[in-house]
Amino acid sequence: MEYVILAVVIAVVAVGAIAGLVVSGRRRQQLPPKSQAPVITAPPTPREPAVGEEAAPPTEEPRRTVEEVQLPEAEVVPEAVEEAPSVEIPEPTAGRLVRLRSRLSRSQNSLGKGLLSLLSREHLDEDTWEEIEDTLLTADVGVAPTQELVERLRTRVKVLGTRTPDELRALLREELVELIGKDADRVVRSTKHEEGPAVVLVVGVNGVGKTTTTGKLARVLVADGRSVVLGAADTFRAAAADQLQTWGERVGARTVRGPEGGDPASVAFDAVKEGIAEGVDTVLVDTAGRLHTKTGLMDELGKVKRVVEKHGPVDEVLLVLDATTGQNGLVQARVFAEVVDITGIVLTKLDGTAKGGIVIAVQRELGVPVKLIGLGEGADDLAPFEPGAFVDALIGD
Repeated sequence: MEYVILAVVIAVVAVGAIAGLVVSGRRRQQLPPKSQAPVITAPPTPREPAVGEEAAPPTEEPRRTVEEVQLPEAEVVPEAVEEAPSVEIPEPTAGRLVRLRSRLSRSQNSLGKGLLSLLSREHLDEDTWEEIEDTLLTADVGVAPTQELVERLRTRVKVLGTRTPDELRALLREELVELIGKDADRVVRSTKHEEGPAVVLVVGVNGVGKTTTTGKLARVLVADGRSVVLGAADTFRAAAADQLQTWGERVGARTVRGPEGGDPASVAFDAVKEGIAEGVDTVLVDTAGRLHTKTGLMDELGKVKRVVEKHGPVDEVLLVLDATTGQNGLVQARVFAEVVDITGIVLTKLDGTAKGGIVIAVQRELGVPVKLIGLGEGADDLAPFEPGAFVDALIGD
């Protein structure tokens, strides 16, 4: 019996052991073998190509569409735009001298008032006539014109007899206008012709306001409907070309310039050539004016005129004079007149200490008319000369 029980126990133990082995085997079958477990490794470092080997092409990332890529908004920076200089439109020059009359009369009234006071005396003896002569000479009228005016006044006063203030003013005005020249041609020839644009040379010594006057003259012509090209032929004076170009830009006029110290005749030639190409009405050429001797610069001025005439005739040669220099300005006028044919005079600074008689004297000296006068520092203070308006400013109301 004992043997039977022992055999049963052994059998139970054996069955349990076999069952455990079966379960353990099933678990081993469900787990992956150690050799098949996933291994995470870093991407291999690309090998540097050996000498003679070609480098491997770079691996391309997969392309993404615009919708997949979110780009930051770009900051919009406005482009820097260079502003063009504003072009001014000057007022028409008709009647400009009348509008500027007060500037002229402030410094010139002493001449007119002095003459009227002397002529109003009850008895006009020789001493009085000598005082009248002195007044005219002091006003830079000049000896010959003074003697001529005094003789005419003597005759007119004798015929007139009684003299009221209004009669004397009318008499003096008439004689002064006659002396200045009421029938002279004072028009600046600036109209385009068949050969091309009108060519105007501006001459004069440095210090008289020549370059500034050229710029102001451009404004006068533009105001009267002319198109203009400027030639900066004063290549010897520093900043002369810059100054002229600034004047031109203000009224939309092109400036032709050359290198500093370059050939003035070449610049003048190119300016006229440019004017022909652009079809403008007028070419204004600012010339050098360091000295007023007969050699050197004067020869250069003659050369400028000859070179420009290869394109066509020079229509105007305007001599700029500083009115405050009085009789000394006549010396300059004589020298320039010997080199080039002066066709007109521009008197500057006539609103300062200048004496109005210089208008009469310089016309008599050169035999050419005053065409323009400068009455201030403003851009539009250059006015066409009108004898009647000028005399009215001299003698007052």
